[in-house]
Amino acid sequence: MNQTIYFKTTMFDLAKEKKNPINPIYGASLLDWLREELQNQFEITAPDAEDWGWYSEFEYQGSRYLLGACALFEEGDDPTRELEWVFQMDKYRSIAEKLMGKNKMTTEDSCFVFFKEMFEKQPQINEVKVG
Repeated sequence: MNQTIYFKTTMFDLAKEKKNPINPIYGASLLDWLREELQNQFEITAPDAEDWGWYSEFEYQGSRYLLGACALFEEGDDPTRELEWVFQMDKYRSIAEKLMGKNKMTTEDSCFVFFKEMFEKQPQINEVKVG
């Protein structure tokens, strides 16, 4: 089960994002920003398109995660106003872990807490909520 963080910000310029070839959904700029911010600590893969937005993969304390991002923006909206962003996380688990109900992705997961606190500490990010 994935876990989600919502927040609002004007940090990202949607006009500079590459086009999602599957759906006209923005979100790569958030993942690019995370890659840059964390480049000296962690390796996050380059964002790739999905029908629901953008994703990257990431390893944290021995576990692999899928990081997803999308901006709640539609054609005609003002891209300079504060936009709501959705950041999703899912943990890769083995078949045995899934069958045994172990190592589930929760809001208490240390990786989830890491990203939530990172967003909360960023002065240009507002209204951080877990959903």
